[in-house]
Amino acid sequence: MQKNRVGLIGSGSWATAMIKMLGDNVVEKDIHWWVRKQEDVDYIKKHKKNPSYLSAVEVKLDTDHISTNAREVIQVSNIIILNTPAAYLKAALKDVTKADLEGKIIVSAIKGIVPDENLIIGDYLQEVYDVSLENILVVGGPCHAEEVSLEKLSYLTFGSKSEENANLVASLLECRYIKTIISDDVYGIEYGAVLKNIYALAGGICHSLGYGDNFQAVLISNAIREMETYVETIDPNPLRDINKSAYLGDLLVTAYSQFSRNRTFGAMIGKGYSVQSAQLEMNMVAEGYYASACIQHYMRKHQIALPICEAVYQILYQHKSAATIISQLAEKLS
Repeated sequence: MQKNRVGLIGSGSWATAMIKMLGDNVVEKDIHWWVRKQEDVDYIKKHKKNPSYLSAVEVKLDTDHISTNAREVIQVSNIIILNTPAAYLKAALKDVTKADLEGKIIVSAIKGIVPDENLIIGDYLQEVYDVSLENILVVGGPCHAEEVSLEKLSYLTFGSKSEENANLVASLLECRYIKTIISDDVYGIEYGAVLKNIYALAGGICHSLGYGDNFQAVLISNAIREMETYVETIDPNPLRDINKSAYLGDLLVTAYSQFSRNRTFGAMIGKGYSVQSAQLEMNMVAEGYYASACIQHYMRKHQIALPICEAVYQILYQHKSAATIISQLAEKLS
């Protein structure tokens, strides 16, 4: 039986954490890695560490399999894991053709929306690259890269319409500190992953404005109900359980964790930072910022009322007073 060849596209903290999972997994496979910057490739080949992200993680793969050419990585692989910020996916795949992805399992570990197209990754792959839904797989949390690097026990949910594909990919990433869950709720997991970033951003804003734990608990309990309203409108599924870890669990860890970049971004906005200043200081992408504008589009299209998402959009894009908007939001929560 031929070994699976896994190509990972992305070199940030979450991508580096996945490289660690793949390396610590005991199933025999070939791992190929696309890293954006040549200087990082050179450093990784020499030191077996990513100098830019999670620099304590040991990189366990053949150094000849690390490249700045995404198309080459994809062409030699039969399972492709996309793990870039959503806003940078188009640039990463700019030289990739439909034929390069044909018949391959495409895994999205991206928790965001392609901004210009207002599409979740699964829809983008179908519309732009003609990837069939059966060959698309999404990865849900809760799972922060920093805790993976510390080998803290974590859980990943693999969503696919093909149970065979979901089990295959899960078998390549599970290890002693990663447990895996299989689901067929592709759209619910992907939209939930997008929305939780917006809610975490809201939590950060509220924290900096002086709202305490009691209010945060109310905010997040309202957020999970908003999430359920949204995903059930977009993709009704009577078997979906919004309280499972891929939805509620991922929301909770993103809203409360010290490692949450979306919560951190929101906290900076709540302190009075401009969006640009917060982005420059973080030097990392907070997916909730881009997701806020995209979800606003869907809210209007489907006439869905999501008060928390609306509040975040007004603060980020309409430049309204965070204190005023959150005070008004507080009157709508229950």
